[in-house]
Amino acid sequence: MEQAILNTVAPCGLNCVKCFAREGGSIQVLSQELQKNLGDFDIYAERFTELLNEPVFSNYPQFKEMLAYFAQANCKGCRNEQCKLFSQCGVRTCHQEMNVDFCFECSEFPCEKTNFDTHLKNRWVKINERIREDGIEKYYNEIKDKPRY
Repeated sequence: MEQAILNTVAPCGLNCVKCFAREGGSIQVLSQELQKNLGDFDIYAERFTELLNEPVFSNYPQFKEMLAYFAQANCKGCRNEQCKLFSQCGVRTCHQEMNVDFCFECSEFPCEKTNFDTHLKNRWVKINERIREDGIEKYYNEIKDKPRY
């Protein structure tokens, strides 16, 4: 299996590189680029609210705060450390104990060890069943450039 796949797809099947918490991931990189391109837009956002009669610019401080949050991503990925997005995730520990690359490879899949809520658990099961049926290479090629959310 290619290292690119393991660097991208978490043991649960989610695309780590597209996660907003991933250091060096696309969301962090694009957020930093947008911050740089916006520069000192604060002043203009205030002015545009009045000059252009566009109330949407009054939301700029909240947007800027969220953008700064995305730009500060610091997770190295689930295969390198415990998930910083969902600290209660049981997948990393389990996949190491069970010595599998992906959850679907485990004889206990699906299990209750993930600590996922209903929505994420359903998504996790569907993703892993798809990987089992189509193969990890096909799955990876389909999701590598798509948004995670």
